[in-house]
Amino acid sequence: MIKFKKHICIFTLMGMLIFITQSCKIGEDYTREEQNTSITYRQNFPKDSAISNIPWWKLFNDPVLVGLIDTALVNNKNIQIAIARIEESQLHLEISKSGFYPSVNYGVNGSSGVNSKLSGFDNSVAGGINVSYTVDLWQKIRTLNKVALQEYLATEEAYKSLNISVVSATAKAYISLRDLDNRLVIAEKTAKNFQENLDVMQARFNAGFISEVDLSQAKIQLSEAKTAIEIFNRSRIQIENGISVLLGSIPRNIPRGLPLYEQITLPEIPVGLPSELLDRRPDILEAEKKLHAQTLRIGVAETLKYPSLTLSLDMGAQLISPSFLFADLGAQILGPIFNAGKLQKGVEVEEVRTKQLLYNYQSVYLIALQEVEDAMIAVDTYKKEYDLRNEQMQLSTRASQLSWVRYDGGLTSYLEVLNLQSSQFNAELKASEAFKQELTSIINLYEALGGGWYSNSIKNRNNN
Repeated sequence: MIKFKKHICIFTLMGMLIFITQSCKIGEDYTREEQNTSITYRQNFPKDSAISNIPWWKLFNDPVLVGLIDTALVNNKNIQIAIARIEESQLHLEISKSGFYPSVNYGVNGSSGVNSKLSGFDNSVAGGINVSYTVDLWQKIRTLNKVALQEYLATEEAYKSLNISVVSATAKAYISLRDLDNRLVIAEKTAKNFQENLDVMQARFNAGFISEVDLSQAKIQLSEAKTAIEIFNRSRIQIENGISVLLGSIPRNIPRGLPLYEQITLPEIPVGLPSELLDRRPDILEAEKKLHAQTLRIGVAETLKYPSLTLSLDMGAQLISPSFLFADLGAQILGPIFNAGKLQKGVEVEEVRTKQLLYNYQSVYLIALQEVEDAMIAVDTYKKEYDLRNEQMQLSTRASQLSWVRYDGGLTSYLEVLNLQSSQFNAELKASEAFKQELTSIINLYEALGGGWYSNSIKNRNNN
């Protein structure tokens, strides 16, 4: 009776100790550090909302491009790797939760022996179950679970960030392809015109009205246009090969949809506020989740300096003689004595790693601001550049037409005609390039603001 009361007292005291220590937490929780954010961006764009709030399938007008992006988000190999990493992180999270529950193991052992006192063999077969439970002193297990959760969330943000990159890369490659298609049409049209010019010059040379110099200049001009055709054909195939890789397929022909000048039509491009990037850009959130997890690891390292408590229960039976049963309940407290210095250095290592991830988080945010500002100035200036290129193209076309009339009337040399026709050709190509750059800058701004990470499930809900 006295022994029983002693056991009651011991387990009561142990229960009180567990309650007290489990209510104590070593280390500090993560709190987001205030960033040095400006109130608005430098460029004069609408601030009330952000283009990033538009789902990518509504941003692009071309259904062929939307289909290509759909395929890339499913079949792109980097996307598939990111999904596998999320699955791995989920498993680590489930593993971390197992620390909240007892560990149960079973075992069977047998032996057979003989000695001079027995006439036969002495056989023994015993089976048993061991139950052990590590008490979550100082909330170490709970903190490790939070670490695993933040790592899992970081992989999800990395997946979203990769989605943005794939959407952006596919769209920009497709826009480049449509630009090359447009420039090829320009080159083929120009080559046809130059061929007609050469036919006229050849007839005039045969009649003795012009010199061989003028004829040679017409041939050179045609050769330049034909060379451009080959360059654009080569570049188109290479762009198609690049898009094929994004789609997770072998090189193949890429279907075409709307022409270049009908790809994106936005009356205005709102950008929101700089502070919204902290909760919008997945790469910033990924860096923060990793910082959060690392901050918690400091507390985990701190707990190693304090004792740990493990409870165990062994139960079993002698299988040959089932009436023989046994049970053993125990507790083990283990704490460091002479390695406190080593454990403290471990804490300092985690603190230094946290400092590194803090600087990385700050750097990612600053780079995000730079990318937004760069994209905004690009959108503004490329729009103005295209307007100027378009005006230049129209003027060059008109001047080229007038110069041929002047040459045909004997008022100017063929050199003027060549210069103005070449100027018209270059102006048309540069106008196409400038419009492509304007569209690309819009995509870059969309990406920089954190748009394009919507999943297929979100897309389906929006379509319903």
